[in-house]
Formats: sequence, structure tokens, C-alpha cells
Amino acid sequence: MICFKNVSKSFGNKKILDNINIEIEKNKITCLIGESGCGKTTLLKMINRLNEPTSGTITINGRNILKQDPIKLRRSIGYVIQQTGLFPHMTIEENIEIIPRIEKVPKTTMEKKTLELMNMIDLNPSEYLKRYPSELSGGQQQRIGIARAFATDPNIILMDEPFSALDPVTRLSLQDELIKIQNKHKKTIVFVTHDMDEAIKLADKIAILESGHIIQYDTPEMILKAPANDYVKEFVGTKRIWSSPELIKVEDIMITHPVTCSPEYSIFYCLNKMRMMKVDTLMVVDENNVLLGILYASNIAGITDYDKKAQDFIEKDFLATHPQDSIIDLVGLINEQKITTMPVIDKKGKLKGLITRSTLLTYMSKQFLKDGEE
Repeated sequence: MICFKNVSKSFGNKKILDNINIEIEKNKITCLIGESGCGKTTLLKMINRLNEPTSGTITINGRNILKQDPIKLRRSIGYVIQQTGLFPHMTIEENIEIIPRIEKVPKTTMEKKTLELMNMIDLNPSEYLKRYPSELSGGQQQRIGIARAFATDPNIILMDEPFSALDPVTRLSLQDELIKIQNKHKKTIVFVTHDMDEAIKLADKIAILESGHIIQYDTPEMILKAPANDYVKEFVGTKRIWSSPELIKVEDIMITHPVTCSPEYSIFYCLNKMRMMKVDTLMVVDENNVLLGILYASNIAGITDYDKKAQDFIEKDFLATHPQDSIIDLVGLINEQKITTMPVIDKKGKLKGLITRSTLLTYMSKQFLKDGEE
């Protein structure tokens, strides 16, 4: 969708961005984050040519933006800034319709679209359209800024720290509103923020910048789980994953090589394997590693005919979880069903791992350890 290839930007002798290579995906929210002065806003403003690259190429859908008319380009891209950018001498209606009017959109079409946008941002048109920006709260003004960015139904919307000046309650409300709008309208949104919690909440992909370089570009989940270097680890915070536990998946904490046996194994062999491996359960799998059932030590205790097969004693009615299930679902299931051992299987029923109550508790206890104690 939006592709930066070997892009650098300097102001005078100061290099702000150095050899940026990034592809921003269509219909996703991409957050640019980093400390003040890292170049994130400069990068954002290059997309609509408020800043132009010193070197390199920026394309949108394969077209070099430097070969496009900058005015037409900017009018085709929504833009929301921290201070809302509303014109104080214009009504809310006039502010929303300013670009459609310039583009000579028919009046009836424009008015219909304005009503749709007011409903989209959950502000009553009859109550607010004839007001002026000074008569609205900061949160309401920012909602109007978002509505105006959608007025021409652009494919791309740029948002430069739009919520950073708002109080925490309003900020969280607008974040939720943006997620709802995005789920419905599916725009390509590039969102600059300095708040990692905000980026994790909103983004499909996050680009972390340091001194004009993109240090890591990945999903929130992977950035939390696998920071690229010490800078990212420190910037993100080692315990931040626990503020978004839904991003912790079963595959992150499961035992990856559970103790297994064949259904044809004798009870003697199974008991011996349990003793050697110091376990009280065996996962019984076929030759394709499909889980057939669970063999519990309690089920074969007291058996005298050691030649009997494991398949005669396995529990075939068992609960299982999947690698991509969240830890939240897992904890709920284990507590509800009072389970101590749960196999992890894929969609084809193949055994991928094992969760036990003790491994789950051990992993969860890490959030209470001080850095360096793990």
C-alpha cells in the first residue's frame, strides 16, 4: 500500500531519517512510536508530502508520490493532528465539509455524508453542527477532527498524536471509538504516538523508531514477546505483556515435548516410562501424532496383567486447548473444570504440547519477579 524504499530525510546538516524501508499494509492501523525527536512525525508527514524525502522513494499503490500533484495528494488523504486543526471561525458543519466543498461535491451528497459522519463519531448532528469549535470540549473537537478526515472517504488517514492532549478517560473513549470505526470502515491508518499502551491497543503493526532508524516493525504480540534488541526491550518494558494478557498464547507457555506412548504399548512399559520421566500421565498418540487419549497413572494402578495395552485404559473424553488460544481463556477453562493437565492440539488433532497447572502458575508468577530474577 504505502512503501518507503531507502528513504532518508535531512533538515540542513541534520539527518532526521536514515535509509527507511517499510511497507505499510492496506486497511490496517500502523503505529509509529519512539522517543521525542526519533523521526516518527517526519516519517508520517512524508506520506502526504508535507515533508519530502531527501533521497529514496515513497509509493502509494505503486505510484511515486513525488510525481503526483501535492495538493490533490493531500486532499485524497485524511489528516488528524493533536490540536484538531479546526478552523475557529467556521461551524462544525463547515469544518467537516471544507474539502468536499473545495472538491465541488454536490450539496445534497455532502450534507448526507456529514450526517453519516456525525453519527459515526456519536455526536448528535442537530445539536452540534451549527456550533463553533470553542463551544465543544477537547474530546468532542477531536471527534470532529476524525469526522473531517473521513469526509472525502479517503483510503489513507494520517493521525499525528491525536489523543495525546486529552484527559485519560476521554483518550480511552476515543481509542475505543477509533477501533469501532476501523472495524467498520477498514482504512489504512498511520498513527503516531509516544504511548506504548496506546500503540498495543490500536495497532495491527508497530514500527519502533530510534534516532531516525526503524528498530523493529512487527505485530504488537511479537514486539512484546520478542523485542529486537535491548532498546526495544527497555522501551516496551519487560512486564508490559501482562497489561495485554490476551496476547499471551498457549504456545508461549506450553511444554513442547510432552511424554507420549503408542496405544499398543503394554501397561508394564507405560508404568516404567512414567517412573523414568517422573510424570503421572502419558499422551497416547498414533503414528501421525494424532492424540487418541490420555493415560493416567491412577487408571492403571493395581493392574496385574501387565501385558494389557494402553489403548484399553485411555481416557478418550478429554478437554484440549489450541496453540493460538489466549492465556485468559486457558486460565478460565482450567479453573472452571478443575483440570491439572491439558493437551494442546492443532486443528487436525495432532499433539503440539501440554499445559499443566504448575507450568501455568510458574509462568504467571514471572510478572511479580523483579527484572533479572527470572
